[in-house]
Parts: sequence; C-alpha cells; structure tokens
Amino acid sequence: MRYQTPQFIEEDEKLFGPLTFRQFVYLIGGLGISFVVYKLLPFLLAILFIIPIMMTALALAFYKVNERPFIDTLEAAFYFIFSNRLYTYKKIDKPIKQTIDNLKTQIAPTVNVGVSSSKLKDLAWSLDINEKTNSKSGDNLKINI
Repeated sequence: MRYQTPQFIEEDEKLFGPLTFRQFVYLIGGLGISFVVYKLLPFLLAILFIIPIMMTALALAFYKVNERPFIDTLEAAFYFIFSNRLYTYKKIDKPIKQTIDNLKTQIAPTVNVGVSSSKLKDLAWSLDINEKTNSKSGDNLKINI
C-alpha cells in the first residue's frame, strides 16, 4: 500500500484566500478594536489610536524578524520589560604589596653563556662529524659544553 508523504509541514495552510488562519485573526482583531475605538472616541482622537492598532495588527500578520513571526519578538520584548532584573557589582580591593625590589628578586636571573666564535666552530664541526658517525651506529647524540 502506498501512502503520500506530507510536504510543507512547516508552513501554515491558507484558509482565507492568501491569508492563513493566524493572519486572518490578527487582521480581524485589529479591525474590531479599531471599530470599537472609532465608536467610543471622537474621530480625530480615534485616528491617533487606530493608526498604531492597525500597524500592530499588520505587523503581527505579515512582518517577520529574522525569519520568525513578529509575535515572538513582541513576546520577548514584553518579557524583557516586565521581568525582574538585578545587576550587582561587588568590587574586591586587592592591596598591592609587591614593590619593585620584590619583583626584581622574583625574576629568574639570566644566564650568560660565554661562547666564543672558536668554540662555536668546534661545536659545529663536532656535530657534523658525530652526525655522520652516529647515523650509522644509531646512538643518541650527547654533547657536553
């Protein structure tokens, strides 16, 4: 028996022409609230309230922020505004007890190895010789300075 695999399960179905059920509800809700405001308030004052209401209804129906519905952004904004936030900062004073003299004693002394150019030539020559002889015998190379 063959069954048809559902496709486009992430998309809402278009129920009212080009509108999904959710878009239709947002637009009808915005129109209904606008009509109530129009009947209750004088015309010029009603227009001041109707414009933001319809803009919000249109944004809820059609606008997406980062490919997510506007209602998710609106919900996050309300949660951010009305949630409790407590930011505390506790400064910890650390006294500076080290002086320059203490720091100088803590620094490891540098070791000067006095190697002259003749010693370097002898060392290079002995390394060349030992590499040739040790490569045949397989011994580890040990050099004492």
